[in-house]
Amino acid sequence: MPSNLRQIGSFFITSRAIVTANQMRQIEGRIFDAGMPVAALMEKVAGLIAQKIISLYPRSRFDRIGILVGPGHNGGDALVVARELYLQGYDVSLYSPFEKLKELTASHAQYAASLGISGYTKIESLGDRELIIDGLFGFGLTRKITGEIARSVNWVNNSSKPIISIDLPSGIHTDTGEVLGIAIRATHTFCLGLWKLAFFQDRALEYCGSASLLEFGIPIADIQAILSENPPIQRLTETIALEILPLKRPLVTHKYKQGHLLLICGSKRYAGGAILAGLGARASGVGMLSIAVPESLQPMLVSHLPEALIIGCPETEKGAIASLPIADLEQFSAIAAGPGLTRESKSAIAQVLQVSIPLILDADGLNILSEMAAISTLSQRNSPTILTPHLGEFKRLFPDISPENPIEAAREAAQQSGAIVLFKGARTAIASPHGSIWLIPDSTPALARGGSGDVLTGLMGGLTAQLATSEQPLEVVVATAAWWHAQGGILAAKERTELGVDAFTLTQFLLPVVNSILITNF
Repeated sequence: MPSNLRQIGSFFITSRAIVTANQMRQIEGRIFDAGMPVAALMEKVAGLIAQKIISLYPRSRFDRIGILVGPGHNGGDALVVARELYLQGYDVSLYSPFEKLKELTASHAQYAASLGISGYTKIESLGDRELIIDGLFGFGLTRKITGEIARSVNWVNNSSKPIISIDLPSGIHTDTGEVLGIAIRATHTFCLGLWKLAFFQDRALEYCGSASLLEFGIPIADIQAILSENPPIQRLTETIALEILPLKRPLVTHKYKQGHLLLICGSKRYAGGAILAGLGARASGVGMLSIAVPESLQPMLVSHLPEALIIGCPETEKGAIASLPIADLEQFSAIAAGPGLTRESKSAIAQVLQVSIPLILDADGLNILSEMAAISTLSQRNSPTILTPHLGEFKRLFPDISPENPIEAAREAAQQSGAIVLFKGARTAIASPHGSIWLIPDSTPALARGGSGDVLTGLMGGLTAQLATSEQPLEVVVATAAWWHAQGGILAAKERTELGVDAFTLTQFLLPVVNSILITNF
């Protein structure tokens, strides 16, 4: 991590750090051991939650609120929220079927009853409520929800009422995102203090709704004591992207100093892959772009990308690249290979695997690698390799690694292969061989379109070529490209809806993303 990013302070690290349940437990333990009373922190956090609820759900529209109260401190938070909303004039009812509560939670329940807040043990008693607040279980839940509680969760999910979850939707495993039998399907989730890993697990996303971090002032020393100065799992934020993107060039420079990317892509069957990868690279701002394609595609590529050097390659009978007619592959700053190739281009992939410069493999570049004993082949490389598989490609590359938990799967694949592994998903994970993981916090299903990955390969290749000689960690450069690509999709979907973001359209929204964040930050 660049040194200037380390000094931004508590909010910066809390906005990017991601924790497991055990890490959050240790951080909270340090706070309490230092003298912060549990009750005081509960009051502070619940007060912030109440303020957020009042702003999102004003009493003029959502007067009747039902609150699900669990037996632990998540239930205690919910009870303080109930009290604060009640004192603001809301009509509040509680549901808590538990016979035994933690001591502090029981005290809050007693006080809520003394105020006249109604409490019930049957979920149907909340039938007239206009908003539900879920405070059943917080982080750290590992057992399945069953019996009466499961029935109640199912009733809430089927009630068609907006639901706010405190910290995590009840029933979601903090680390894996697994649904523990059944889980609350929240409309909003207020994640408390630090982002939990579940918010970046694909299988938990439909339960979290609109998630936001409720920062309550965890001392940075306590975070760093458990996570270190650079947390092992981090979100790629706009602040980091701005630091990484080469937005300001030296006054005296030339095209080759701004990176020279070689794209190896395209075939007679998949000509569009080469065009889309080239357009992605164009948007990156790379100084010089060379594109190796089958010779028959050369005129088409020249017409779409006149600024690029188009290299016509010998081709197979079916129109794939047979070999690369380039004597010196070391002349490039980076190589990206795969979009639209077909598996007939095995010779080209074998050639680039011997080169001592950063190499990005995608699509059929990955499929060819999977036929070459991927891990042993990559172990022979002495320069960085970046692999960008989707689920199917990941299974072919790493058949012995379960992809059920994509974040852990990416970590293990990177350690086994020595490559940076970008595992595509609704929340893409980027893992480096030395163990650090970057997660892309926001994306859009609009990107689930053919050719979207080709655009990412070109964009990432262009950014890698520009920053190949910089001090920026390559895994952060890769994550920044993935963040940029996702933001382009989000921006395009806002204007054209999720149905209107084809891959070519996506390329037209990449530079507006940069322009938008420059306007916002400068």
